[in-house]
Amino acid sequence: MSMRAPQREPASDLPQRITIYEVGPRDGLQNEKTVVPAEVKAEFIRRLAGAGLETIETTSFVPPSWVPQLADASEVLQLLGDDGLGPRRPVLVPNERGLDRALEAGVGAVAIFGSATETFARKNLNRTVAESVEMFAPVVARAREAGLWVRAYVSMCFGDPWEGPVPVEQVVEVSRRLMDLGCDQLSLGDTIGVGTTGHVSRLLDALDAAGIGADRVGVHFHDTYGQALANTLTALRHGVTVVDASTGGLGGCPYAKSATGNLATEDLVWALHGAGVETGVDLESLVETSVWMAGQLGRPSPSRVVRALAGSPE
Repeated sequence: MSMRAPQREPASDLPQRITIYEVGPRDGLQNEKTVVPAEVKAEFIRRLAGAGLETIETTSFVPPSWVPQLADASEVLQLLGDDGLGPRRPVLVPNERGLDRALEAGVGAVAIFGSATETFARKNLNRTVAESVEMFAPVVARAREAGLWVRAYVSMCFGDPWEGPVPVEQVVEVSRRLMDLGCDQLSLGDTIGVGTTGHVSRLLDALDAAGIGADRVGVHFHDTYGQALANTLTALRHGVTVVDASTGGLGGCPYAKSATGNLATEDLVWALHGAGVETGVDLESLVETSVWMAGQLGRPSPSRVVRALAGSPE
């Protein structure tokens, strides 16, 4: 017989409850070659919420030429109505123009997207790290004035395809500069998935020593080398309680060719439920949503748990 849920054996070294920061509709879909209709994106978000995911990053107000997939941001939010607004429905904004559009749409939370390395800052934002911090300063200030919750993503925290290893001190310095702008939360991105558990511990310790405690940190691991879940559990043992994940393991990074998908939300939920950690998520319902989305995209989900519980959807 196949098991539909893991045997629950509580782990004393993990938090009792965590928040999953679902990135599937934005980070998960931004790479898809075929454009997913706005109606499907809105339905995806509704189904994710229905499965118990409270925090869902809905879309991105970046120039359509950068990420054509998300050119329909305003339309998606319109279709969602109140379901797409509030502090639990962040949208990504790259600059003040993006913030203007987000405020116009009535969102309650935004995220900015920085880089720990100069090369990626130039490739992704067309600016140096210092120039990008300068660009984000008025975005964060205005968002805070408008009463919005603000997150700062830092990408390439564990390695960069052009620069190689990234010194921990460099990541801490960029993180500190972004958090000093007034952000509420920092998300550490392993954009190419090369991080390992000892590296995660060392970075979290260094951030803590610099005044950025685990209570203000989220982690965002990619599974390129199969390390995403191990790295996440290490972060949770360090007191982190916010984990970025993407339903069905969708997504990567359009500007980093070697990046494969994000940590699959289902794989995370299976591991945490087995360890007695509450997520608020109904796994069966989430798997159904992944199978449905895989059908919309015309290919099976890369998530191991989805495959185990659903069989590969044809």
